[in-house]
Amino acid sequence: MIRLGVNIDHVATLREVRRAKYPSITDAAALCELAGAHGITVHLREDRRHIQDADVYALREMLTVNLNLEMANNPDVVALALDLLPAEVCMVPERREELTTEGGLDVAGHLAELKPVVGELSAAGMEVSMFIDPDLAQVEASAAIGAPCVELHTGAYAQWSGAARERELQRLIAAAHRASSIGLKVNAGHGLTLENVGAILALPKLNTLNIGHSIVCHAVFVGLEQAVRAMLELLASDRDSAQQR
Repeated sequence: MIRLGVNIDHVATLREVRRAKYPSITDAAALCELAGAHGITVHLREDRRHIQDADVYALREMLTVNLNLEMANNPDVVALALDLLPAEVCMVPERREELTTEGGLDVAGHLAELKPVVGELSAAGMEVSMFIDPDLAQVEASAAIGAPCVELHTGAYAQWSGAARERELQRLIAAAHRASSIGLKVNAGHGLTLENVGAILALPKLNTLNIGHSIVCHAVFVGLEQAVRAMLELLASDRDSAQQR
């Protein structure tokens, strides 16, 4: 069964536009849990544009499913993770001017900086994932620094169509094959929707999909619990047919 981690960053985005006390991050997480989500993902950015420190501590306290903390290799956020001790952390690239994460982390180009951080987080009991583009060199580099898991960036697949999307899908499949063959857990996410997620279910040894923006947008119309259930139902029903493609 493919697990679903629901990213609730954009619930906080709605709150922060007004600097209000609502909508509640913990209420949103509770509804996702009620709907059957296997984990909750949040990105604590250096600029704190949506998720705040208090949010991650509140989530850590109340969740019964895993908390997955997305984070850049920033000393302050690393220190917070070591104090918070979420079940999972996913290391991502981060630029202040970007609207959202625009690509994978260049693990191969930053081995020296990343390896000790991965070691420290792992030693504290967290499962560390590298958010990478579907590039074999980045898969190999993630293994080289001791990360037990990769999350393949599906943003290009989600953005493109036709032959370009198919090429990106094949890159994702190849990267997942290589990662699983060298003992890495395979997750994926970014830009996935009810309309485009089907083919992604064909990725070999796929463990978890982290999906947020499209679920929160869908929830505007149908409610958060139903939006999570709709994605879970699709993941359960389409896995077999995707593998046959």
